[in-house]
Amino acid sequence: MIVKPKIINNICLTSHPVGCAADVERQIAYVQSKGPLSQAPKNVLVIGSSTGYGLASRIVAAFGGGAKTIGVAFERAGSEKGPGTAGFYNTIAFDRLAAKAGLFSKSFNADAFSTETKTAVLDAVRTHLGKIDLLVYSLASPVRTDPKDGVQYRSVLKPIGHDYVAKSIDPFKGEVKIATVSPATPEEVAATVKVMGGEDWQLWIETLAQAGLLASGFRTVAYSYIGPEVTYPFYRSGTIGKAKEHLEGTVKALNQGPLAALGGKAFVSVNKALVTRASAVIPAVSLYISLLYKVMKAKGIHEGCIEQIDRLFRDRLSASTVPTDSQGLIRIDDWEMRADVQGEIAALWDKVTAENLTQIADIAGFEKDFLQLNGFALPGVDYEADLSLQLLEAGV
Repeated sequence: MIVKPKIINNICLTSHPVGCAADVERQIAYVQSKGPLSQAPKNVLVIGSSTGYGLASRIVAAFGGGAKTIGVAFERAGSEKGPGTAGFYNTIAFDRLAAKAGLFSKSFNADAFSTETKTAVLDAVRTHLGKIDLLVYSLASPVRTDPKDGVQYRSVLKPIGHDYVAKSIDPFKGEVKIATVSPATPEEVAATVKVMGGEDWQLWIETLAQAGLLASGFRTVAYSYIGPEVTYPFYRSGTIGKAKEHLEGTVKALNQGPLAALGGKAFVSVNKALVTRASAVIPAVSLYISLLYKVMKAKGIHEGCIEQIDRLFRDRLSASTVPTDSQGLIRIDDWEMRADVQGEIAALWDKVTAENLTQIADIAGFEKDFLQLNGFALPGVDYEADLSLQLLEAGV
């Protein structure tokens, strides 16, 4: 089977096993080029470890700090019908490369929300790590079944209270359009908080603490985003923003609860806007990211996912006292939110048309990052090669 990108409605339905492995290798090489981390955690659990910030966190912890890592993610394997998800192949590649480097890793392809998964992971922590120094919570899922009552909740990306009308783009067609999204119902807001808020993060920490598996001085970090005012109505003031507010509020409950006796600390890191599987379908966000990339690259301060997380670990999490803002948040989005960066984006925003889109915005960079998330557009990969079913099912 020759695997090509299959993009429908700005969603990529295919992934390339060899390309995914090449991307993992690229990220590992970057971390190794920066040298060893100082004061790095040695036993790390990553919830949501197969793509994006979660995968980058696992790579930095292992290949930058020499940590033993356990990862949890729910991904689909390939079959005779086609390839599996990119996260499935990323995890296969990570485990293979960790073993080659003499690093312990264990990966669970399972529902992180379930009690059964937590029990299995706790057993693995007890057996292989003893106690963990750091838990990274980077879970992004559209669906969660509450383990307490069995009710299934679905998250939505919608504004609250009124329609959201904003300039948007289709980065793959080069179209500039006005997008309108209807507001969420109260039930949809509550469901999104249940899925994407801090409830499951807190449950993981409490379960590990009760089992005595958190080391003294234990730290945990979850990831969030704030962004500029232009995306507030849909993002920060919308359903996902309510979930992120709940996630950030969970920090207080953790620090005053299960972590107090350990001298531990919970943080939320506000990260930079990057191309994700959802970026291409969120109104205004794809345009904002394309402009952001253009401006930050011109200033020499652009970071991809691995660069962002490497800086987070080296400059923030490795510090004896982690620097935060007045709200207690780690602001690794500091370069994105610089006044000069945001000022230039604001000046460009109203000027964008279909005719000047490729000159004003970094559409090529957006497309490249989107394809690389799925294992495509990686240098050195033969995309005309006929992949066997074995590769599709088990990675490389």
